[in-house]
Amino acid sequence: MVKIIDKEGNELEKLLDPQKTALVVIDLQKWLGNQYAPYSAELVVSNAASLADVFRKHGSMVALVRVSSKDLKDIPKPKLDSTVPPLNLTEGWDQIVPEMQVAETDHIITKKQWGAFYGTELDLQLRRRGIDTIVLCGISTGLGVDTTAREAFMHGYQLILAIDAMTGFSQAEHDHVKNFIFPRIGRTRTTEEIISALAEA
Repeated sequence: MVKIIDKEGNELEKLLDPQKTALVVIDLQKWLGNQYAPYSAELVVSNAASLADVFRKHGSMVALVRVSSKDLKDIPKPKLDSTVPPLNLTEGWDQIVPEMQVAETDHIITKKQWGAFYGTELDLQLRRRGIDTIVLCGISTGLGVDTTAREAFMHGYQLILAIDAMTGFSQAEHDHVKNFIFPRIGRTRTTEEIISALAEA
């Protein structure tokens, strides 16, 4: 990463380069429920929308990831020891929430499982644009976000985890990923810190 000097003459690491950084937003689509912790879906969407707006203004890549299927036959159906709640999908369930204000320049990535890399064109689109850093956010911390973060790590990307622009199905889920997984694969920052870094870039 590029080094910069603060007012006191200290050498600092530049958090990101807008031309080599993409925002990847996980599963902020119309199927969102209302049982999340530690942050509400509304707060996560608001913070993610703020990030997307700033990224677009800097000409940086924004990838909005969603789960979609015509008949659900291409969605994994593993045998489990526990019962998964029914999806109860309503019309338009796979559309990105309107608060994200999808732009012409955004990339809509459609996946069939938790992670956003397997079976999608996300890696291709990132590499052909010279992207080496991903700012990641969305729902949920322990499923789609965590899986995508691990995939990005294995693909060699630098990761910045927007911790208050993601949330889990429980506080325990979110905290486990934040405290034990993220420190080993990237850097955790708040939405405000990421936006400030973009302003200084």
